[in-house]
Amino acid sequence: MSNWIEALPELEGQLSRDRPLADLCWLRVGGAAQVLFQPAHMDDISTLMKALPKDVPVLPIGVCSNLIVRDGGVDGVVIRPGSAFGGFEVLQDGTVRVGAGLLDAMTANKASQAGKDLSFLRTIPGSLGGAVKMNAGCYGRYMADVFVRATAVDRDGNVVTLTKDDMNFGYRASAVPDDMVIVQAVLNPPEGETAKIAEVMKANMAMRLESQPVGKLSAGSTFRNPSGASATGAPNEDHAQSAWKVIDQAGCRGETVGGAQMSETHANFMINADGATATDLENLGELVRKKVYENSGISLEWEIRRVGKPAP
Repeated sequence: MSNWIEALPELEGQLSRDRPLADLCWLRVGGAAQVLFQPAHMDDISTLMKALPKDVPVLPIGVCSNLIVRDGGVDGVVIRPGSAFGGFEVLQDGTVRVGAGLLDAMTANKASQAGKDLSFLRTIPGSLGGAVKMNAGCYGRYMADVFVRATAVDRDGNVVTLTKDDMNFGYRASAVPDDMVIVQAVLNPPEGETAKIAEVMKANMAMRLESQPVGKLSAGSTFRNPSGASATGAPNEDHAQSAWKVIDQAGCRGETVGGAQMSETHANFMINADGATATDLENLGELVRKKVYENSGISLEWEIRRVGKPAP
């Protein structure tokens, strides 16, 4: 085992060596993390970061709902803030403070109970930290619309506050470095009646059940919509294109590589249909990108993050 692992300080969280990640990922694929760290609190993360040699990679993850971990695994430290980072609190000024480990669906439900409308998060898989970093959104609303500030730990172990200007939100993107760990965020959702917000969330869930392969091993939208976007990440309707439409037009609905398949229900959803490997999934995505480009001249960009090393 590498010397840097042996030299790590005492930590309150759980540190696991050569920890397989497939069971933590929605697609159920991928190799092991050289080290998986599940911190007990923010100081735990800071202590670890300060002790790590600068050449050791760091990868924060949530519930891996938008991630392909390659079959060769991930070098360095994978940090996964979990239930210890699942808090939700309404502050005196009416904003809400949410832990990075709280699921998006739970965030929406807790906000609704407090008369705060974060209904757009109800159908988004994943946890709040990833939603902030990726400017998650749907039904015309985005994290950038409600974001006030976030607390994070940088690669040097410093606790930093990120303002909206720091985030530089874009379509499914922000300026948060890939090795920075978001710990919590303060949001300013609009007020609403709990019953009415609940009705909206119920309707959104019904639409999702009809239009997406719910119950299948999926990681949400595979590719970003090839459209312009505003500074908050909202699509520019004058240049809007839907990824599923150009995939459909290229004849890729239901396309397969090994055990991986583009869903018959939603052409932009990739599923692990039959014991797929991460290589199957990534190769399928690249095949779809190639066919779409040949058919329409559009270069699709991955929305699913792909991390780690290929199988040896």
